[in-house]
Amino acid sequence: MKRVLAIILGGGAGTRLYPLTKLRAKPAVPLGAKYRLIDIPISNCINSEIQRIYVLTQFNSASLNRHIGRTYAMAGAGFSHGFVEVLAAQQTPESPNWFEGTADAVRKHLRLFAEWDVDQYLILSGDHLYRMDYRDFILRHRETKADITLSVVPVDESRASEFGLMKIAQDGRVLSFSEKPTGDALKAMAVDTAVLGLSKEKAKEQPYIASMGIYVFDKQVMLDLLNDAPNRTDFGREIIPAAAKDHNVQAYLFNDYWEDIGTIESFYQANLALTEQPDPSFSFYDEKAPIYTHARHLPPTKLLDSHVIESMVGEGCILKECTVKRSLIGIRSRIETGCVIDNALLMGADYYESPAERQQALDSGKLPLGVGANTTIQRAIVDKNARIGRNVRIVNQDNIQESTREELGFVIRSGIVVIIKNATIPDGMVI
Repeated sequence: MKRVLAIILGGGAGTRLYPLTKLRAKPAVPLGAKYRLIDIPISNCINSEIQRIYVLTQFNSASLNRHIGRTYAMAGAGFSHGFVEVLAAQQTPESPNWFEGTADAVRKHLRLFAEWDVDQYLILSGDHLYRMDYRDFILRHRETKADITLSVVPVDESRASEFGLMKIAQDGRVLSFSEKPTGDALKAMAVDTAVLGLSKEKAKEQPYIASMGIYVFDKQVMLDLLNDAPNRTDFGREIIPAAAKDHNVQAYLFNDYWEDIGTIESFYQANLALTEQPDPSFSFYDEKAPIYTHARHLPPTKLLDSHVIESMVGEGCILKECTVKRSLIGIRSRIETGCVIDNALLMGADYYESPAERQQALDSGKLPLGVGANTTIQRAIVDKNARIGRNVRIVNQDNIQESTREELGFVIRSGIVVIIKNATIPDGMVI
């Protein structure tokens, strides 16, 4: 794995995750009460003994830089020659434009990547939730003498049109691609997924092969493909389909939990799924492959006569005489007496307010950080540092599917209310 360089694509403006991406890069979006999205691919790399990692981003990268700098100081943590470094988009005389796609983002920094004495580049995405040992992936690439290997998942017909699909030969070689096909074009992409190692029963249920957007390239192959076709800006849509004609492009089956959490709805569902009992689809409770994050040295969470059901609560919270059902409560959250938090995701706060500061806010007619007394929050995402007053009802009572009310501190996406970071929701407000 010392011969592998990992490149994590941080994504564009993250419009599908807006407003969670209003003030931060997509990989810096909080996840699972204490983590951030970027912790997933970086932890997978560290657990796979890949210790040279670049993260490419171009929007709102300050908080991402801060998180990576605090969390992954490899040399100081005893990871010998390893590093995790953010490469932000930059204008140069040869390249005056922003990143125009996944391949273009890598091309813009190709000179830097080419300097590394490695055999393979591992291209990863910054907004997926999964646990994967990349060593098996790269070993398969080397054993099949592939030029490019794609990690793929089997999918059923109901989800197949959401992905780029492919057809493969008996030896796993990729023959053709189709990007998000529908109707007859979709049916034409059905294959026998048993050739990748799926059981016959599973192969019948899931007859389509979808790309995960995760690739291994031999070094020279990637350099040649990106240099020879400067107008091709995307790996999945342009570079790899064109390369399949003349190169050995292989498929590697990943037959485990994987979720692309690029939309508000998928992000919300993936987070709440973490609370499932007894066996969630994805678990942070795995000693052999831990998910790392910034060690904040926060005090334990304090529960004062509260009722918490099937939920996850981050460190440093204070919950007073409230009810929390199937929810995630992020770090440093304050929830006051009489509150009901139901199927909600609270991201917590970046800092504490002292008792004196909280009283001062109340005395001056402002709201303290956290959730005020007798407030109900259902099917909602509350971003960090929100100040929610007393007797507030965030329940989407009119069942609105899409609405943008940023001037009032919230938007609604797919029926899910999202309270914007740093927003203030006054006493008695009903959403």
